Amino acid sequence: MTPLPRHQSIFFLIMRRLRAPLILLISIIAISVLGLTLSPGVDADGRVHYLSFFHAFYFISYTATTIGFGEILYDFSDQQRLWVTICIYLSVVGWAYTVGTVFSLLSDRSLRQAVQTQRFMRAVRRLREPFFLVCGYGETGRLICSALDRLGQRAVVVEMDENKVGEVDLHGYAADVPALAADASNPETLRFAGLTSPHCVGVIALTNDDSANLAIAIAARLLAPRLPALCRAESAETAANMASFGTRHIINPFEKFGDYLGLALQSPPAWQLLAWLTGLPGTTVEHHREPPRGKWILCGHGRFGRVMVQALDRKEVPLTIIDRHPPDDVDHRWVQGDGTGAPALNAAGVKDAVGIVAGTSSDVDNLSIAVTARELNRELFIVLRQNHYSNHALFDAFDADFNMVPSEIIAHECLAILTTPLLVPFLEEMKQRDEEWCNWLLKRLTGRFGWDVPTVWSERINLSRTPALYRRLMAGEDITLDALLRSPHNRNEYLACEAVYMERDDDDHLIMPRGETVVRAGDELLLVGRRAARSDLALCLANEHALTYVLTGEDLPGGWIWEKLAGRRKARVHRRLPG
Repeated sequence: MTPLPRHQSIFFLIMRRLRAPLILLISIIAISVLGLTLSPGVDADGRVHYLSFFHAFYFISYTATTIGFGEILYDFSDQQRLWVTICIYLSVVGWAYTVGTVFSLLSDRSLRQAVQTQRFMRAVRRLREPFFLVCGYGETGRLICSALDRLGQRAVVVEMDENKVGEVDLHGYAADVPALAADASNPETLRFAGLTSPHCVGVIALTNDDSANLAIAIAARLLAPRLPALCRAESAETAANMASFGTRHIINPFEKFGDYLGLALQSPPAWQLLAWLTGLPGTTVEHHREPPRGKWILCGHGRFGRVMVQALDRKEVPLTIIDRHPPDDVDHRWVQGDGTGAPALNAAGVKDAVGIVAGTSSDVDNLSIAVTARELNRELFIVLRQNHYSNHALFDAFDADFNMVPSEIIAHECLAILTTPLLVPFLEEMKQRDEEWCNWLLKRLTGRFGWDVPTVWSERINLSRTPALYRRLMAGEDITLDALLRSPHNRNEYLACEAVYMERDDDDHLIMPRGETVVRAGDELLLVGRRAARSDLALCLANEHALTYVLTGEDLPGGWIWEKLAGRRKARVHRRLPG
């Protein structure tokens, strides 16, 4: 559905549709008035009398509108009564045609769309806080909007399907989410949705059509080049095309999952840490067993299967492929079938295998493969592809070792990139560390904060975001992380958060900076912890009194009057001191 190109002119659209009935109605009234002025009447003295245009129009007005007011100057003659009778029937026809046209107009889809677009544009224009433009309200879009809502971030939605747009109001978000049923690949639609608004802080293209996502990426690059754009692409050609237009973040869920599986095989603690840090807010990450080394079986050699083959090959994992058609390469053992039955699984050596990937495009087949494989080998590590998030109840009931849900992978990646850009370099740095270091960090953080997905945020030390701390640093004070990350309610207690990454203003960085590290103006910190710690730290960084208490233990009074009173009290105390 494409919005009207000049839909702002709703008034003119209505007038165009009502042009014919209005002309007919005006013509009937004009002819009626003219005829009534030409019809001869008789006055009280028996003389011939003609109504003036004013009196004729007055009479036709209350007659044609069925008001039925009975004021007339003189009794009508037979000619006048005959003409008035004709006028009454003419006016009934005219009004019936007009009312019918109005009802038809009210049910007109184009007019309703124009009104909805106007309402949507006004809602977007009234936004005076940062918002994300989400194109596509499928499973991934819903997950991202829910997560943004929990994080206190606003979102604007553009979705092609009207039924899905209707779900936005039913979802119960804490903040209003303006939504429009329109084609997001249309640049004009993106303008309506606030792409060029100064309050738009990011564009997320999540439609299930690669060409539409590519069009959104191009529009974002040309119309708002400074905005970060995250685009979903399931084909390598589309991803390459997006990259050529300078799209900063391209997310292929299959490749991303391949990276996750490779990381899980290489360093299980790093994988667990990544899953914990990038989980959806409000959820709990379960501690799964580690993927074993040995023979693996892959069921389904489509797009996802080919990516899995590459990921497992990079880790030099022996692999047998089960598919109805032979794979393109001859480097792997192939068994013909779909894997849902025991014969194909036995032929692939399921009893000797350590892991299996149920990666077909059918959720039912994948569950069937997983159930059959577990009956044949109870110790098998099962990776289960879940194509539709709506089937999560079935997949949760099976309890696989590793669920691959494309919508969740994309949502995790988008949130990590958009809400905490510093998290990406931290995760890349973490992947370079050895397994022992990742295991130490995982135990340290989950031991302190549990397995609930933590709040991950960043703080840049500058005048606008951290004025109290910035002024002290510019005055030459040395303030360490250990002194800074304390509770403003009791400075003897540490905040429930940790700084895991520090980016210096001179392009240097520190991973897991120590407590004695001195912060500097221009630094940016990546913090992990509880939500309350975030607000407490924000208070310390912005409020001079809270920061003074945290650093020195001195509890300053607030306000000019209280400071004056406190100053007099201090003066009296000093006068009483000996010497």
